[in-house]
Amino acid sequence: MATLSRGPVRARPYCKSYPSLFGLAMAIACAFPATAATDSSLTSSSAVAAAESVTAQPAHRERELRNTTTLAVAWDKALAANPGLQAARYGAAATEGAIVQSKARPNPELAFTQEDTRSDTRSSTFQINQLIELGGKREARMRMAEGEKAAAQASVFETQAALRYQLVTYFNELLLLQQRVQFASKTHALTVLATDAAEKRVQAGKVPPLEASRAQVAQANAALELQQAESLIVVAQQNLASLWGGSAAEVGVASGDFYVTEEAPTADQLESLLEEAPAMLLARQTLEQSRAASELERARRVQDPTVSVGVKRAREVGRNQVVLGVSIPLPLFDRNAGNQLQALRKVDQAEQKLQEQRLQLQAQVFSARQQWLSSHRQLGLLKSQIIPTAQSAYDVAVRGFTLGKFNFLDVLDAQRTLFESQRQLLDQLMASHKAHAEINRLLGTPVMSTSPAGNANTGTEYVR
Repeated sequence: MATLSRGPVRARPYCKSYPSLFGLAMAIACAFPATAATDSSLTSSSAVAAAESVTAQPAHRERELRNTTTLAVAWDKALAANPGLQAARYGAAATEGAIVQSKARPNPELAFTQEDTRSDTRSSTFQINQLIELGGKREARMRMAEGEKAAAQASVFETQAALRYQLVTYFNELLLLQQRVQFASKTHALTVLATDAAEKRVQAGKVPPLEASRAQVAQANAALELQQAESLIVVAQQNLASLWGGSAAEVGVASGDFYVTEEAPTADQLESLLEEAPAMLLARQTLEQSRAASELERARRVQDPTVSVGVKRAREVGRNQVVLGVSIPLPLFDRNAGNQLQALRKVDQAEQKLQEQRLQLQAQVFSARQQWLSSHRQLGLLKSQIIPTAQSAYDVAVRGFTLGKFNFLDVLDAQRTLFESQRQLLDQLMASHKAHAEINRLLGTPVMSTSPAGNANTGTEYVR
């Protein structure tokens, strides 16, 4: 299977250090979603207390943090315990019985006949009848069974690819939400510090009390967003654990680098993998089954004779007599023409469905590739233009507020713009991961070795 990955291209986060209280707020925002940079000039007790209050975790969250789950570990658990995958495997195993049965020959038949009821003239016949299959019926039946087995195995392959897609999607959603919790925590920390600064400026008579009220409202909203983000974490953990029947606490923290993505494969790479996709394998096996069924119906045109061998005891003659016989159906009324015609049309149907599946798969794969490319373009734009511009505007607003040129509302607007661009970065990263997983699902290519969450040393790391 071809690898759909290219070498890593990494970019370092851009951040500056500012000596003021709002400098810490800027450092927190700039460091999102990486760890905030420390500033030696910021050692006030209020700042430390604010940071500690934000980072404090409930007891149950601390227990969850002790557990970490990588993509590979989650995949192993899903492979071992996913009910849907297990059902598909049992379905494939059941076809072994069909293969065994297809090889069986017709059973012989034991017959007994008695003529007359009077003892002196009574005759009794014991005979064995054996149907002889002609025309390749047994071989055609065996090919049908083998085709059923291959189709069931292709179904397992398709189910496994779908499970892999679901698992990677859930895992990346958990990584995304973890980043958003960090984002919400840093946002809340910023608002706590901003509220403290605004209250001090109000007390000093530098700004009206409205500035402190606005800061307090922003702090309350940030606290609400943090609570909502943390609650969504539990839902994401349960979604992931549901793939193997586990619990949210079992998952704990997803371990992976959400910021590492891969470049989209070329169209030629995708084209070369289409024919080996699970859906194509299943469609081809369905066609082979239809052809085997048609061969079986054609073989049934040949009539099967029944050979009889037995012994007859005739009281009248006082001896045993050997009985030999042959019977064969006469195809006068039923020549199996209807079944043959039906089987032929099903072959035609399967051929068209195979072509339809190829076209549909091609469209889906290249649509996912376009989404992948689009996400990468938007990531590049966010990285090179939007986030730096928003960061610069935020820096100006903070400096202006510190100098008394801007009010707190200006700072909040600039902050909101910066944070929104960083949210867009997370959304586009998720879209890139999802497009990658979708292509791997459609093509059945191994996602474990190339997933950004599973291998942090491959792909492209975007600025944080």
